[in-house]
Amino acid sequence: MLRNTFCHIPGIGLRTEQKLWEEGIRTWDEYLEMGGLALRGARGAAMTEGLERSMEALDDDDIGFFAESLPASESWRLFGEFRGRAAYLDIETTGVGYSDGITTIALYDGREVRTYVSGENLRQFRDDIDAYDMLITYNGKCFDVPVIESYFMMSLPHAHIDLRYVLHSLGYRGGLKGCEAQLGLDRGNLAGVDGYFAVLLWHEYQRTGNPAALETLLAYNVEDTVNLERLMQLAYNMKLEETPFANTHAVPATEPVARNLFSADTELIESIRRTWGMQFQM
Repeated sequence: MLRNTFCHIPGIGLRTEQKLWEEGIRTWDEYLEMGGLALRGARGAAMTEGLERSMEALDDDDIGFFAESLPASESWRLFGEFRGRAAYLDIETTGVGYSDGITTIALYDGREVRTYVSGENLRQFRDDIDAYDMLITYNGKCFDVPVIESYFMMSLPHAHIDLRYVLHSLGYRGGLKGCEAQLGLDRGNLAGVDGYFAVLLWHEYQRTGNPAALETLLAYNVEDTVNLERLMQLAYNMKLEETPFANTHAVPATEPVARNLFSADTELIESIRRTWGMQFQM
């Protein structure tokens, strides 16, 4: 999709891009073969220069160039070319605020899942995340990334696709679980468990040392992360429907390669619900 993209060039908006597509100019090569005649003056010069720079950046696998130059609403376009360098990321915390500590992190790269637990191996995340160039999250720009950066006192300069905004632009709202339900993803035994419940599971684990509480928390955390891959595939293909490239650029909506190796303890879930008077449905 990037080779069909023009809106990352300064001064070129989505309407101009759409007009170029309608006129049959659908790739960088097609524009440059015209000698830059599609646009005149300063915009034409900027387009020619920008496309030549873009071709160099793509040849060099310079994801940062496109992450910085694409409008935030169009970050989804990074997925086609750079999906193999992405990590799907989700965190759980000790509370529901931005200043709370991190309890667990799940990281999925399309091949394997890694989990990190406070008091065990949480610090290892700092090293492992450097292996990736792009993050894919749900609401990560507002929550996961700033919490991680504050907690570890580090910067995450990665390119970032936040599915909250991509899915909202497609009309899907209601949080991650709501979007999953609308798109037909079934959470099985974890249906009805949410971020607040994850906080309760961690406190249960800290209070009692019950390994089932940690196991259930990790099952929930991993489920969030692995489901991001399927949501990203679906969202990418739906965004392509807004372009002329839906029939040529769509990615297969595959099932996750990695399975969730953690199991939710349904009896423990029901016990916590009764204790806290929660009326969730499975």
